Amino acid sequence: MPRLKRSSICAASEIQVFHLTNRCVRRTFLCGIDKTTGKDYSHRKGWIRQRLEELAGIFGLDILGFAVLSNHLHVVVRTRPDIVLAWSDSDVVCRWWQLFPLRRTENRLPAEITPDEVSALCCDTTGLQRKRERLSSISWFMRCLAEPIARRGNRDDDVTGRFWEGRFRAQILLDETAITACLAYVDLNPIRAGAATSLADSEFTSVRERISDLVASQSATTPTHQEELMAHGARAGWLSPLSLKPGNVSSEKITTRRASNRGCIPMSLTQYLDLLEWTGRQMRGDKAGRIPAESASILELLECSEDTWLRYVQRFRKVFKSAAGLLRNTRAHKCLRQQRNTQPAAS
Repeated sequence: MPRLKRSSICAASEIQVFHLTNRCVRRTFLCGIDKTTGKDYSHRKGWIRQRLEELAGIFGLDILGFAVLSNHLHVVVRTRPDIVLAWSDSDVVCRWWQLFPLRRTENRLPAEITPDEVSALCCDTTGLQRKRERLSSISWFMRCLAEPIARRGNRDDDVTGRFWEGRFRAQILLDETAITACLAYVDLNPIRAGAATSLADSEFTSVRERISDLVASQSATTPTHQEELMAHGARAGWLSPLSLKPGNVSSEKITTRRASNRGCIPMSLTQYLDLLEWTGRQMRGDKAGRIPAESASILELLECSEDTWLRYVQRFRKVFKSAAGLLRNTRAHKCLRQQRNTQPAAS
């Protein structure tokens, strides 16, 4: 079945969750060790991680998870048009200025916008509305992520031409089970690729960021302080919190590092790490044993059997194709159903 048009799945006025992927041109290791020359480009993974954190504080998108590998990247995002709609005109102008400034410093960084420039840009009502829509668009988010990395990579190699394969792929996630399975698929990517042997060793992944803050929170003297260090930590404070039922600190504290404090899956960080540990052991196949009781209860919460869960995580892209989840009567499902009905019958 051909890929669906993004306009058929993406609804500008709806909160939606997407799994976004992009590959280096010809699947070459432009962010790892080049097999031909032996040159190491792993430092570019840090560029991508830094750019993701910058965009998290600008766009009306919640970044739920990410993984940067040697020849491709994964990002799980939730669009937040409701938040962008609540921004003032000056907020929209200042955020857009950080992406596309009309003036730059000698270091090519965005110059500080002046009050007169803010007023002038706010007067352009048509342009202002366009900017507001783009600040919650996955297409503009990926453009602002991929293009600067490509330019910087080409300067690094003193070459021109494509860095990324081309059009990024978008897969809509329709329910909490699909979101949880996708996050696990993304966070376990380095382990599946043989680039890491444990979650703590999985560099440039969202789970590594969260584990770093979890370790740092152990030094807290009060439960409230510990919760704050976990929800707004130095490493993962720009990522969306995991739990859909956060404590008071994460849900009330105002932050400029991310669009909102809204969680994304029906479990705590500790429960998610337990589930990932068990899943990773099964996928590596080098450790025997049954699923522990705590992980079994989490799968019951997701209404997912052990075999189904492993199939989801191991073959997420192949199992779900363009859309993942069980919800019905959504725009994406209607489009998928309509396209399947119009496909010619197999001979």
